[in-house]
Amino acid sequence: MRAFVLLFVASTVFAQSPAGKQGDYIAKDFRFVTGETLPSLTLHYTTFGSPRRDAHGTVRNAVMVLHGTGGTGRAFISPTFAGELFGPGKLLDSAKYYIVLPDGIGHGASSKPSDGLHAKFPHYTYDDMVRAQHLLLTQGLGVNHLRLILGTSMGCMQGWVWGYSYPAFVDGLVPLACAPTQIVGRNRMIRTMIMDDIRSDPEWKGGEYTSPPGGLRPALQLLYLMGSAPLVQHRLAPTRDAADSLIRAYVNSRMKTTDANDMIYQFDASRDYDPSSHLEQVTALVLAINSADDFVNPPELGIVEKLITRVKHARFVLIPISDQTRGHGTHSLPAVWGSYLRDFLSALPER
Repeated sequence: MRAFVLLFVASTVFAQSPAGKQGDYIAKDFRFVTGETLPSLTLHYTTFGSPRRDAHGTVRNAVMVLHGTGGTGRAFISPTFAGELFGPGKLLDSAKYYIVLPDGIGHGASSKPSDGLHAKFPHYTYDDMVRAQHLLLTQGLGVNHLRLILGTSMGCMQGWVWGYSYPAFVDGLVPLACAPTQIVGRNRMIRTMIMDDIRSDPEWKGGEYTSPPGGLRPALQLLYLMGSAPLVQHRLAPTRDAADSLIRAYVNSRMKTTDANDMIYQFDASRDYDPSSHLEQVTALVLAINSADDFVNPPELGIVEKLITRVKHARFVLIPISDQTRGHGTHSLPAVWGSYLRDFLSALPER
């Protein structure tokens, strides 16, 4: 993949905002793993803080946070995430660290099917998304090294891809809510159902619909189940009427903001994810964290425990179910796992 000789041109346009600095990096003639190309690939990002270089010109304080399927980098700008990590005196204080929050290919303000190509958009993979992130950092932002990659869900999986694709580029990896192996079993079944629900609807019209296809509704219902957990659902919907109201309100709201083609592509991007044969190549320190109430990464499978032993410098933490955990969504609650991150940061090599 990296053998392709490509020309990438950065066009960085910054827009000041009350919450970080936003910009776009433009990669010219981007070639995907499938052989498809885009003459111009836009990667949107938000940054906090400033890069700090050592005497050799190596950036030593950069942290990249990678979002989950269907999310955006700016989703991390919230009191429960940024407020816990990026503020004064916090673990990743932006006065000390250079925080980079990219929108992955197919997401947010980056290039995606709904921009106009619809089902003719290149069929990207996590490898493509990681390579584009590397270009954003090195060509767009001038970052030649990362102190830390912290990834949630899809970002968790991309963190593992980073670990073996660019092993010397990052000091520490914190993958949250995933497993470093092929997506199979219930996790894959749900993804397949989501894509089939949309594609099998006549209203999808091969991706050329003019209004949201009806198949998007059951797809969003499955998405809700993926991200939640029984204790959370029971607490939020303790009566029959509350349960009916909650799920209908969620789906109705998401129907207004979710594009069907984008959703298909986002889930299809995981089709060839499988870092299990590359784990010995990961040389960065790794702190992998899952929660015991994660619907798509259930602890009874014992997958991460078995695989983590093949990673040179790695620790796996399984957070027990509590009133603070939120199923798969626990990945975005540093109040739950922040103490583990604190210990991990103190263990990273001095630079």
